[in-house]
Amino acid sequence: MNIIKVVFLVIISCSIIKSKAMENSVSEKISVTINGVAQGMFLKGKNLDNPILLFLHGGPGMPEYPLTEKYSVSIDEHFTVCWWEQRGASLSYNKEINFNEITVDQLVLDAIEVTNYLRERFHKDKIFLIGHSWGTLIGLKTIKNAPELYHAYIGMAQISNQLLSEKIAYSYMLEQYKLNGNKKMIKKFEKHNILTLDYMPMKYVKLRDKPMHELGIGSMRNMKSVINGIFFPVMKFSEYSFSEKLKLWKAKSLLLKKTNLWETMIQCNLFDEIKTVEIPIYFLHGIYDYTVNYSLAKEYYQQITAPVKGFYTFEKSAHSPIFEEPDKFIKILTEDVLFGKDELSDAQLKIRK
Repeated sequence: MNIIKVVFLVIISCSIIKSKAMENSVSEKISVTINGVAQGMFLKGKNLDNPILLFLHGGPGMPEYPLTEKYSVSIDEHFTVCWWEQRGASLSYNKEINFNEITVDQLVLDAIEVTNYLRERFHKDKIFLIGHSWGTLIGLKTIKNAPELYHAYIGMAQISNQLLSEKIAYSYMLEQYKLNGNKKMIKKFEKHNILTLDYMPMKYVKLRDKPMHELGIGSMRNMKSVINGIFFPVMKFSEYSFSEKLKLWKAKSLLLKKTNLWETMIQCNLFDEIKTVEIPIYFLHGIYDYTVNYSLAKEYYQQITAPVKGFYTFEKSAHSPIFEEPDKFIKILTEDVLFGKDELSDAQLKIRK
């Protein structure tokens, strides 16, 4: 056999292997009717034999798949991931959307319906569910309502009592500015004191974002600017059209103004509401996270009862361990979560030490 034939056969073999791999993978941007409303999602997976993972993004109204181009995470090598954009958010927003229908209860029903779509499409009895920040409120309520649909739940920056979390963050930031003698910021924080309030004024919400990132306790430990860290990556995202990029920000603003989602999140107290769950749960939390307080999440974790549970501290992260420590994030999912174990949890690592 001459060299030309060998090269030809190698090329053909590689093409067949690549073709078969592509046939058993998925990379789609689609719209699916969920409870009567068209909703957008990205489906990404290198191997359809892998388990299914539904990702509940933060916000309200802040899809996170667009950030994966800048903050790479190899999650689709181990799972077929559905990056669902929740009712009213980004791809799931249109001019006819009824904001009065967008409630936490409705989003829970939507999450269950998306789950059933994924189960039917990919022929799976159960899937895995992960929530991030705002998405953890939807996530815990979802597994409480329909535990039979899920193998396990992962709460990343798990919400528990968000008003208390905000007050802890307020006290921390004010203390830091007193320590470094920033009189301008001290004055601003003292003007918007929330410690005695039972709600969150929007004037304070607008104030707190920049200081959180300056102090390294916001979206990511090393992200000092939301403009550079989130806005520009979204605007450069290759899988959105330009109009879809603009729509993301418009939808996020409208969800804040025209729904009670923010108020519902602030007033929630899962310490009282959800004390037991029927499936394994895993809490992944950055130790520097004050957007959703780390210590408060750990306290809630210690209270909640589940057949298997694990708490995992990310020592270099603030609010987004998936993007800040992606290797550790993937290791926990593939070695513990997939097998219903807690070997890498804080408690087990402490015992082995």
